[in-house]
Amino acid sequence: MRRVVWMAVWALAFVAGPAAAQPGLPAVSVTPGPDGGQTYTLSLQILALMTVLTLLPTALMMLTSFTRIIIVLAILRQALGLVQTPSTQILIGLALFLTLFIMAPVFNRVYDQAVQPYMAEEIGFEQAVRRAGEPLRDFMLGQTREADIAMFGRIGGYEPFASEKDIPFSVLIPAFVTSELKTAFQIGFLLFIPFLIIDLVTASVLMSMGMMMLSPMIISLPFKIMLFVLVDGWNLVVGTLASSFYT
Repeated sequence: MRRVVWMAVWALAFVAGPAAAQPGLPAVSVTPGPDGGQTYTLSLQILALMTVLTLLPTALMMLTSFTRIIIVLAILRQALGLVQTPSTQILIGLALFLTLFIMAPVFNRVYDQAVQPYMAEEIGFEQAVRRAGEPLRDFMLGQTREADIAMFGRIGGYEPFASEKDIPFSVLIPAFVTSELKTAFQIGFLLFIPFLIIDLVTASVLMSMGMMMLSPMIISLPFKIMLFVLVDGWNLVVGTLASSFYT
């Protein structure tokens, strides 16, 4: 878990990279006092690191596969008609660990290319931040639609990008989030269809029998759960989500 935290922090460090990459600033400055005492002062590097840590939860949701996964799981629960089962805590936990599984190759590249060389004092902090951003850039570009990149580039006043390396993170991040939302709703729509058909059939049968006062949800819920279990639904949903990032 410690290695994962290090990789995540370094992968997200580009957010505060320019402010943190001031050369020649020690982490702690010691100033002798006139009475023989000492005064300790923290530099901008520590301030930048603390800023990155406060942004870590938001970046975990917006810069990884977490957004797509949690939206699909929430739509699936709604389609099944289960309001509190699985609970929100369980869905978030499943989405978090599935995100760590999907992002493991990206975090490993960050650790090998940026964290280890920096800890071995082979590269500087600014270069380490740039290296940490490259695996994230490749991952987000693989999941982002060109139309979304073009839209945010046009809104931001950028010229058409000659190559993917010219796309700044200020354009790539909102384009990536927009693409993830669209993909999540597309998957959720496909999940909703079979359960919607069961609801329609159940409502039609009850209406033909004159049982209009009985809620169709009460009758259709067991059938939807049975269908989901028979087709091994969790295996299909989780497997499809994981494989959708590497197709």
